[in-house]
Amino acid sequence: MEQKIHQGRNVKRFREMLNIKQEALAYDLGEDWNQKKISMLEQKDVIEENLLKQISAVLKIPVEAFQNFDEEQAINIISNTFGEHAFANSFNYGTINIHPIDKLIQLHEEKIVLYERMLKEKDEMMARLEKLIGK
Repeated sequence: MEQKIHQGRNVKRFREMLNIKQEALAYDLGEDWNQKKISMLEQKDVIEENLLKQISAVLKIPVEAFQNFDEEQAINIISNTFGEHAFANSFNYGTINIHPIDKLIQLHEEKIVLYERMLKEKDEMMARLEKLIGK
C-alpha cells in the first residue's frame, strides 16, 4: 500500500522545526499572504509546485523535502536500523558490518547541520524583525 505524502503537513513540520511562526512565513511570502492562508495551506495534501518553490526559497529547504518526506517511512528506517536485532544482523560470518553505527553517526551529523541552519535562520529572522521595528 502506497503511503500518501501530505505536503501541507510537511511544510508545517519543517516550519516548526525552524521555529518560524505562520505569520512570519506569510510575511516572507508576500502581501497577499496572512496567517490564516498559511494555516489553510498546511492542511492541503498537495501544494502547487510554484508555491512549493517559493516556500522552499523562504525556508531554505529543498522542494523535495516537502514532496517526499514521510514521517512513517522515516520512523520505519530508524527502527529497522536500530531495532533490537540490528546489531545481531550486522554480524555476518565473522566479519563485522558497522552499518548501524555509521548510520547513527550520519544522523547525528545531519542533526548538527540542521541545528546550525536553525541558528542561522534565527539570526536572519532577528535581523528582519529589527529592520521591521526600525521602519
